[in-house]
This record gives sequence, structure tokens and C-alpha cells, in this order.
Amino acid sequence: MMTTQSHSHDDHDKSIGHVVPLKVLVGVFLALLVLTFLTLAATWVDLGELNLIVALAIATAKAALVALFFMHLRYDHPFNGVLFVAGLIFLAAFLAITTLDTHQYQPDIEAAVENPL
Repeated sequence: MMTTQSHSHDDHDKSIGHVVPLKVLVGVFLALLVLTFLTLAATWVDLGELNLIVALAIATAKAALVALFFMHLRYDHPFNGVLFVAGLIFLAAFLAITTLDTHQYQPDIEAAVENPL
């Protein structure tokens, strides 16, 4: 004969996660809107090779705002913030390393654009 056992889940943590005030969320939302319009405005200004750096910097700032406030990283354990910053550093290093040799093959790209097959 089988017996039925009931397990109580009363021993779980009943704490509620950090509640961000609406004022902060609206402020972050407005900051994201401003950064989005700044990204759009940056496309109208010809900064040459600097356009890519400006766009990536704005995108990084927007991602940081989302991670800090909407994903509650600001209120979480500091180690998670360290992991986030380490990820940004590795991303920057990856982009820097992959663009180191662009001057070597740039003439080939320009020649292919001028004389398509």
C-alpha cells in the first residue's frame, strides 16, 4: 500500500525582491529615450570612423542602464556587477583585437568596391 506524504514549503524564503520606485524607472526610461534619439542624431553627423565608436558607446550605456535597473543588478550582490564589468571589458578587448589589422586589408576592400565582379 502506498502512503502519501505532504511536504510543506514553509521553510522557503518569503522575502520580496527589491522594488524599484516608479520615479527611478521613469527616469531610466527617459534616459533610454534620450540615448535612442542621440543614436539617431549621431547618424546625421558624419564623424568618419568615430561614428562606430560613438554608436557602440551609446549602446553600451543603454545596456548598462537596462542591466542596472531593469535587471536589478544595482541592488544585487556586488560580484554580479564585477561579472558584468568583466564582460564589458572582454567585449571591448575582443572588438579592439579584431580591428587591429583593418588597415592591412582595407586597400583590398576599396579595390573590390571600386571594381565589382
